[in-house]
Amino acid sequence: MIGAFADLLERLAFTPQRLRKLDHLRQFFAAQPDPERGLALAALTDDLGLRAVTPSMLRGLASDRLDPELFAISYDFVGDLAETIALAWPDAVPGPEVALSELVAELRETPKTRLPQAIAARLDALGPSQRYAYLKLATGGLRVGVSARLARQAVADFGGLALAEVEELWHGLKPPYADLFAWAEGGAKPVSAARAPFRPVMLSTPTDATALADLDPAQFIAEWKWDGIRVQAVSDHGTRRLYSRTGDDISGAFPDLLAALDFDGVIDGELLVRRGDHVAPFNDLQTRLGRKAPSAKLQASHPAALRAYDLLLWQGQDLRSQPFDTRRAALEQAVAVLDPVRVDISALLAFTTWDDLARLRADPPEAVIEGVMIKHRDSPYLGGRIKGHWFKWKRDPMLVDAVLLYAQRGHGKRSGYYSDFTFGVWDGDALVPVGKAYFGFTDAELKELARFVRGNTIERFGPVRAVAPNMVVEVAFEGLNLSPRHKSGVAMRFPRISRIRFDKPASEADTLASLRAFLPE
Repeated sequence: MIGAFADLLERLAFTPQRLRKLDHLRQFFAAQPDPERGLALAALTDDLGLRAVTPSMLRGLASDRLDPELFAISYDFVGDLAETIALAWPDAVPGPEVALSELVAELRETPKTRLPQAIAARLDALGPSQRYAYLKLATGGLRVGVSARLARQAVADFGGLALAEVEELWHGLKPPYADLFAWAEGGAKPVSAARAPFRPVMLSTPTDATALADLDPAQFIAEWKWDGIRVQAVSDHGTRRLYSRTGDDISGAFPDLLAALDFDGVIDGELLVRRGDHVAPFNDLQTRLGRKAPSAKLQASHPAALRAYDLLLWQGQDLRSQPFDTRRAALEQAVAVLDPVRVDISALLAFTTWDDLARLRADPPEAVIEGVMIKHRDSPYLGGRIKGHWFKWKRDPMLVDAVLLYAQRGHGKRSGYYSDFTFGVWDGDALVPVGKAYFGFTDAELKELARFVRGNTIERFGPVRAVAPNMVVEVAFEGLNLSPRHKSGVAMRFPRISRIRFDKPASEADTLASLRAFLPE
């Protein structure tokens, strides 16, 4: 029922602790029948596929029923479109409790031209919290701090199942997941109808020179950490798929690489755009991400390639329980018979001491390298972030001092704060925007930044505030690429505000020329 779903979203949104979120989800799955719990799960994992309800449609509804000035002020304060409409929508006589299945069917089957009237009628019959849940269901943007993997973990915990087993079956299951919940309640394990399933990916933990000093370097191997995206390449009796590390099927965007997966097994590696021996910047790969049907021209100009890290399965044999050294030897033999233009192997680095590795890390052969990966020779392949087996030692971030230019309120728990900041550097006598950051600051710094915005706003553009260019922030980022889409001509990779520079006047912030010096040669 929509009421129970609304209660669940409210609990999740106001519960920061992961274990308590899992408790809320388990209790919901235990209390709700099929298909209600399965549709809620699909909403949390973004698998409902409801795409017809757009922000522009909701803004149109708001303009028809709400005072424009009041709505603009409310939206500016709340920072979330669905929440603003849910709170400001005129109250009416509540209707009878309605099932999620009824709402999903209506949203899916109603012609787009009639959807606004159908949505308005539903909003008229729901209370504020139910309106909020309904709009979040319709738009798919739940924003309650629950990842798809955490939702699957809750199902596994609910049924006493292994998360790895749930994830391996996931791509053969469809909403509302009646067979999954039947299995969780003691029924038969569902057999995946899909070939080439996703297997949980093994993740690394961050490390540094101090932590490494306690480890024996002879027990570890190292390889470069490339700036692409981690993928799992699966070929199962002719069915080929490419998954992101979270299990999203991205096969359609990379048909050129898919065609080269001429094997029977599962390879873990890094998806890159590679031209000969040269690995292109991440911005080139980003050009292809999300394309449902990339053109032949794009495939030729931005050729996809896989740099293999590990081998999970090969020709019917599951290698995950074997030590890394054994899997590595098998991987070398496997890659040797594949198209070298599309699939190659990540080279191992020669080092004896951690100081040797530190010198390599400090001077990588290509600018797109983010650092080094360090793996224990005896490590099995275990899904998730398992301490003590794999480590990542990233290069020190690039730093630039920039001036705050614009701010916008955040969403969800941050809707009461300005937490989305645009910053710029000097280009001659003018400040030019070069990036936007949503994180990196402490809670205390967030409050200080929000206080600065409130006291230094000079212009308003809807929910965006232009501020007096008086505050300098140190921005850390992982890389810089040329970008014709940005006025500055550059785009930062993973920018974050690392600290507020109270000690520095805006006139001494960095310049665009000094920022462009970080571009790879």
